[in-house]
Amino acid sequence: MRWRRPFSTDLPAEAYKNSNFVEAWRKAIPTVEPPSTPSAFMATRPATPSSIPSKLTVNFVLPYSSELSGKEVDMVIIPATTGQMGVLPGHVATIAELKPGILSVHEGNDVSKYFVSGGFAYVHANSFADIIAVEAVPLDRIDSNLVQKGLTDFTQKLSTASTDVEKAEAQIGVDVHSALNAALTG
Repeated sequence: MRWRRPFSTDLPAEAYKNSNFVEAWRKAIPTVEPPSTPSAFMATRPATPSSIPSKLTVNFVLPYSSELSGKEVDMVIIPATTGQMGVLPGHVATIAELKPGILSVHEGNDVSKYFVSGGFAYVHANSFADIIAVEAVPLDRIDSNLVQKGLTDFTQKLSTASTDVEKAEAQIGVDVHSALNAALTG
């Protein structure tokens, strides 16, 4: 038989207490309970479900509204800073920073696309995903002519910027408008 290291959740709460320390503590200070370690405050990890749910429950919120609340979908594709990230039911728990790009929500044959400017996605192990964006617009409501004009304006501002603040603001404008342009043409 091979030795197996137990997981922390396999141990009883008493196993977290060092008996030598507790004994020495009680000899030195018998009237005060020994301090608890951080492990004493940790709840046991919930059991892994025996089967993966068939749907992913998504909450998609903005600072001023809730786009999706408890919506059961097949998949979401998130524009993470590390690249496009597809999230299906049963996905491993993850926190991802969003970059400007397209968030796709797949529900059967229907796909809803939003352009998000940034934010965070929290994917939970229980097939829930919370997506928090700074700004989001349905892709079909974006005017490509205004995007082109904005990209041209911010590119010009970047080339003529003299202070670090002006350069940073212009670069953000170029990045967002470039991502918008790519979303509309891609």
